[in-house]
Amino acid sequence: MSQLVWQKSSYSVGPDGSCIEVASSPGALIRFRESDDPAQVITTTPTAWATLLTTVKAGRLPAC
Repeated sequence: MSQLVWQKSSYSVGPDGSCIEVASSPGALIRFRESDDPAQVITTTPTAWATLLTTVKAGRLPAC
């Protein structure tokens, strides 16, 4: 597998810098991970990723 180039959110703040990192991979898949646990990678499609981002930006996620 080729080396992935991970991008960290520009909103990442604080002393530990923990945040979500995103990389695109061959086959047009999107991969994301938590920066403090980089071994755990989730893979999704560009369509599902766009839906997640739209939902988060609109504040439509249910409270935990």
